[in-house]
Formats: sequence, structure tokens, C-alpha cells
Amino acid sequence: MQPIQLFELTSKQAHWLTVRQSVVAGNIANVNTPGYAAREVAAFEAVLQDTGARMAATHPRHIQEDPLRGAVRSGSQNGVEVLPSGNSVNLPDELTKTGEIKRMYELNAGMVKAFHRMMLLTVRR
Repeated sequence: MQPIQLFELTSKQAHWLTVRQSVVAGNIANVNTPGYAAREVAAFEAVLQDTGARMAATHPRHIQEDPLRGAVRSGSQNGVEVLPSGNSVNLPDELTKTGEIKRMYELNAGMVKAFHRMMLLTVRR
């Protein structure tokens, strides 16, 4: 039996959301620090490129993945890339990001819960 990739994917997204929340909290904490440049976390799509789930070509006419697509930049925090944005901290934008992170986390947890319920239904039969 192959492992279910959804749990791995949601786990990686939850980790990414945790790192993003800590970066946003650091930006908010340093809103009055002179010379502080706001930081941002790389998009989750960059994390997805590093997952073990890849499409396999089982026929010569299948489309192959572009090898240059997954270029990685240096600098990371707990395995998730953090980039300096070069801009000063904008408090309303940072507070908007915290709301977005909360919504994404709730969606992530809801997907895990729904998938877990579906798995339990198949076991009970």
C-alpha cells in the first residue's frame, strides 16, 4: 500500500504557515525599529517543488517536467526559504497577512479532518 500524499502535503503546508506566521510576527514586532527591512517567506509553490510526489511519464508521448523550473535560492528558516523584501514594515499589510495565514490554516485543518473522516468510513465497511 502506498502512503497517502495528502497528509504529507498538508503537513508541509502547516509547517510553511508556521514559519510564515513567525516571520510576520517578527515584522510586526520590529515595526518601530529604525532601518528594519520587512521579511517575507517564499511562496508555498516553491515548497511544493521539493516534495517527493512527482508525475511519472509511463509513455514516450507524455509531457516531461522542465528541469530548470525548480531553481532554488539560498537562505532558509527551518527548511522554508525566507527572503528580505527590501521594504519597510507596513503594519496594515502585516495584519492582513496574519488573517490570511489564519484562514489558510483553518482550510488546511478542515481538509485533513474531512479526509480522515473519509478514510474512517472506508475502514468501517
